[in-house]
Amino acid sequence: MLRGNDLGTMTTAAPALYPHQWSWDAAFVSVGLATVSVPRAVTELDTLLAAQWGTGMVPHIVFSADDEGYFPGPQRWGTQAVAAAPEGVRTSGICQPPVHAIAAWQLLETGRRLGGQDRRVAEEFCGRAWPRLLAWHRWLATARDPEGTGRVTIHHGWESGMDNSPRWDGPYARVEVGPDLPPYTRRDTQVVADASQRPSDREYDRYLWLIEEMRRVSYDDARVREAVSFAAEDVLLSAILALASDVLADLGEQTAQRAGEVAEMRALADRCRGGVAASIDPATGLARDRDLRTGEWLATETLAGFAPLLCGAGDHDQQRHLLALLDGPRWCGHPALAAAVPPSTSPESADFRPREYWRGPQWPVTSWLFSWAFAHHGWVDRAAALREESLRQLSDGRFGEYYEPFTGEALGSEHQSWTAAVTLDWLCWPES
Repeated sequence: MLRGNDLGTMTTAAPALYPHQWSWDAAFVSVGLATVSVPRAVTELDTLLAAQWGTGMVPHIVFSADDEGYFPGPQRWGTQAVAAAPEGVRTSGICQPPVHAIAAWQLLETGRRLGGQDRRVAEEFCGRAWPRLLAWHRWLATARDPEGTGRVTIHHGWESGMDNSPRWDGPYARVEVGPDLPPYTRRDTQVVADASQRPSDREYDRYLWLIEEMRRVSYDDARVREAVSFAAEDVLLSAILALASDVLADLGEQTAQRAGEVAEMRALADRCRGGVAASIDPATGLARDRDLRTGEWLATETLAGFAPLLCGAGDHDQQRHLLALLDGPRWCGHPALAAAVPPSTSPESADFRPREYWRGPQWPVTSWLFSWAFAHHGWVDRAAALREESLRQLSDGRFGEYYEPFTGEALGSEHQSWTAAVTLDWLCWPES
C-alpha cells in the first residue's frame, strides 16, 4: 500500500483525500518505510526537511506538483510571497506536532540493526538532519513559547494534528468569521460521503478564516501572536516536544554534535515537562490546554489529557493515577470497545462522537506514539499490550484513517499511509 502511495520523493498521506505530504504523517511514514528500505525512509524525511522555512518552522503540508485538486491548496495559503518560505517548494503556513526526531531515532536504530549500507545511510542522514531538527525545536521554543512557560502555543487546531477535537471547542467558538472570507468548495466531503465523519461547514469557515488572518500578516511570527483569533497552549504538542527534545539530545550525542546544543535540548525537554506538569487538573488528574485569549484552562476528556505519560511529566502519584485512568472504564477498559486502545475522546464524555474525526474514533497513529513512548520509558508490558490490541484492530487490512471504537469499522480516508506505516513497524517489534 505504501508503494502505491509513493510519489518518488514523498508519500501521499492518502491518495484520494490527502494527495500531498503532511509533516507528522511523513515522520510516521518514514518509521514504517525504514523496515523495508532505509534509503527510501531517508528520502521521505529529506523531502520534508528541504521544505523547512528560514525561521526553522517545518510546514504542515508540502504540496506535490501532481495534484491541484486538494483544498485548501497552495493558492489559498499564499505562502509563495513570504520571505521565510522555501524557494521552489509550495507549502502551507502552519506547523504540526514535532515527532520528527523520534522518527530519525527509529530510522537510526533500524539502520544499525540491519547493518552495512543501511547503517551508513542512516547515520549520515541523522548527522546532516540534526541542525535542521535543532532549528525546528528552537523555533517552537521561541516563536511559540516566548514566555518560557514550557507550553507551546498553536494558532489553528490543525497545528495540533487533532483538528476538531473537543479540546478546541472554546477557542474556535470565539473565532468571528469576517464577511470577506473568500468563497470555497470543500473536497473532503466529496471523498468521505458520510458527513458525520467530518467537521461541519461552520467549523470549516473558522478554519479558513484563521488562515486568512495569518496570511494577511504574512505569517510573521510576532504579528501572528497579536492578530490571530485562535491562540491556545497545546499540552499534547508540548509533551511531544519534551519527548522529542530528549530524543534529539540523544541523537546529538550519537552523532558527535556540540555539547552546548545537546544541553540546550535537554533543558528544553525539562522546561516542557514542567509546563505539562503545571497543567494537570487537580480534580481529574488530566493535563489541560489553555486558551490564551481568555486565560481559561480547557478541561476536556480527550487523549491529550494523558500527555504527561508521553514525556514523564508529573510526580509518581500523578503518573500512577493517569495509568489507572487509562486502563479504567472511561478509556481503554470501557466494556463496549472493540479494541482496548485509547479513543480520541472518552466514550463517557458528553463530547464523544464515535464516528466524527477527533471527537471519538481511535487513531492507530496515536496508539503507536503512546506505545513507543511506553517502550522508551521502560514500560515494556504496556507497550506490548497496546501493540497487540492495535494489530488486532488493523487485521482487516483496510488501513483506515481512524476506527469506530465500538464496531471496529475503518472510517475516514482508506489506504492511509501512516496507518500502514505504523503497522509495519509494530510487526517488526521483537516478541516479548
